[in-house]
Amino acid sequence: MPHVLQPSERERFKLTLNTDGRSHPVENALAVSALACGVVAFVSTFWISAHAISAWLGTLGFGVGLYSQYVSATTPQRSLNIIGLVGSFVGAALGIAHGGFLPYS
Repeated sequence: MPHVLQPSERERFKLTLNTDGRSHPVENALAVSALACGVVAFVSTFWISAHAISAWLGTLGFGVGLYSQYVSATTPQRSLNIIGLVGSFVGAALGIAHGGFLPYS
Protein backbone atom coordinates (compact mmCIF):
# COMPACT_ATOMS: atom_id res chain seq x y z
CA MET A 1 0.00 0.00 0.00
CA PRO A 2 2.93 2.45 -0.08
CA HIS A 3 2.05 3.30 -3.68
CA VAL A 4 -1.05 5.11 -2.42
CA LEU A 5 0.96 7.73 -0.56
CA GLN A 6 3.31 8.60 -3.41
CA PRO A 7 2.51 8.83 -7.09
CA SER A 8 4.36 6.33 -9.22
CA GLU A 9 7.26 7.46 -11.35
CA ARG A 10 5.07 7.24 -14.44
CA GLU A 11 2.45 9.61 -13.00
CA ARG A 12 3.40 13.19 -12.33
CA PHE A 13 1.49 15.14 -9.72
CA LYS A 14 -0.74 17.76 -11.32
CA LEU A 15 -2.54 20.46 -9.40
CA THR A 16 -5.83 20.80 -11.23
CA LEU A 17 -9.45 21.67 -10.62
CA ASN A 18 -10.55 19.34 -13.43
CA THR A 19 -10.27 16.00 -11.66
CA ASP A 20 -12.92 14.41 -13.87
CA GLY A 21 -10.77 14.80 -16.99
CA ARG A 22 -13.00 17.37 -18.69
CA SER A 23 -12.42 21.08 -19.04
CA HIS A 24 -14.59 23.42 -16.96
CA PRO A 25 -13.29 26.94 -17.69
CA VAL A 26 -16.35 28.86 -16.44
CA GLU A 27 -16.66 26.85 -13.24
CA ASN A 28 -12.92 27.17 -12.58
CA ALA A 29 -13.02 30.93 -13.12
CA LEU A 30 -15.98 31.29 -10.76
CA ALA A 31 -14.27 29.21 -8.06
CA VAL A 32 -11.03 31.19 -8.30
CA SER A 33 -12.98 34.48 -8.32
CA ALA A 34 -14.89 33.48 -5.19
CA LEU A 35 -11.62 32.53 -3.50
CA ALA A 36 -9.92 35.79 -4.52
CA CYS A 37 -12.83 37.93 -3.31
CA GLY A 38 -12.94 36.00 -0.05
CA VAL A 39 -9.23 36.35 0.61
CA VAL A 40 -9.20 40.09 -0.17
CA ALA A 41 -12.35 40.71 1.89
CA PHE A 42 -10.95 38.78 4.85
CA VAL A 43 -7.49 40.35 4.72
CA SER A 44 -8.89 43.87 4.40
CA THR A 45 -10.75 43.43 7.70
CA PHE A 46 -7.44 43.86 9.50
CA TRP A 47 -7.59 47.57 8.63
CA ILE A 48 -10.72 49.19 9.97
CA SER A 49 -10.44 52.03 7.47
CA ALA A 50 -10.82 49.47 4.65
CA HIS A 51 -14.32 48.52 5.79
CA ALA A 52 -15.90 49.49 2.45
CA ILE A 53 -13.58 47.13 0.57
CA SER A 54 -14.40 44.34 3.00
CA ALA A 55 -18.13 44.95 2.79
CA TRP A 56 -18.35 45.19 -1.00
CA LEU A 57 -15.94 42.40 -1.89
CA GLY A 58 -17.36 40.19 0.84
CA THR A 59 -20.88 40.63 -0.48
CA LEU A 60 -19.76 40.13 -4.09
CA GLY A 61 -17.65 37.09 -3.18
CA PHE A 62 -20.49 35.56 -1.19
CA GLY A 63 -22.87 35.85 -4.14
CA VAL A 64 -20.32 34.55 -6.63
CA GLY A 65 -19.38 31.73 -4.26
CA LEU A 66 -22.98 30.63 -3.83
CA TYR A 67 -23.57 30.54 -7.58
CA SER A 68 -20.22 28.85 -8.15
CA GLN A 69 -21.10 26.20 -5.58
CA TYR A 70 -24.39 25.64 -7.41
CA VAL A 71 -22.75 25.03 -10.81
CA SER A 72 -19.50 23.39 -9.64
CA ALA A 73 -18.57 20.07 -11.20
CA THR A 74 -15.63 18.74 -9.16
CA THR A 75 -14.61 18.44 -5.54
CA PRO A 76 -11.59 20.79 -5.79
CA GLN A 77 -13.87 23.52 -7.16
CA ARG A 78 -16.22 23.00 -4.23
CA SER A 79 -13.32 23.21 -1.80
CA LEU A 80 -12.22 26.57 -3.20
CA ASN A 81 -15.84 27.73 -3.11
CA ILE A 82 -16.21 26.93 0.58
CA ILE A 83 -12.98 28.71 1.49
CA GLY A 84 -14.07 31.72 -0.56
CA LEU A 85 -17.55 31.70 0.96
CA VAL A 86 -16.25 31.67 4.52
CA GLY A 87 -13.72 34.43 3.81
CA SER A 88 -16.36 36.50 2.05
CA PHE A 89 -18.87 36.08 4.84
CA VAL A 90 -16.39 37.06 7.54
CA GLY A 91 -15.14 39.98 5.43
CA ALA A 92 -18.64 41.25 4.71
CA ALA A 93 -19.79 40.88 8.32
CA LEU A 94 -16.78 42.68 9.78
CA GLY A 95 -16.82 45.29 7.01
CA ILE A 96 -20.45 46.10 7.77
CA ALA A 97 -19.75 46.11 11.50
CA HIS A 98 -16.82 48.52 11.08
CA GLY A 99 -18.71 51.09 9.05
CA GLY A 100 -20.66 49.60 6.18
CA PHE A 101 -20.56 50.05 2.45
CA LEU A 102 -19.80 53.77 2.25
CA PRO A 103 -16.13 54.74 2.57
CA TYR A 104 -16.60 57.78 4.83
CA SER A 105 -19.30 56.72 7.24
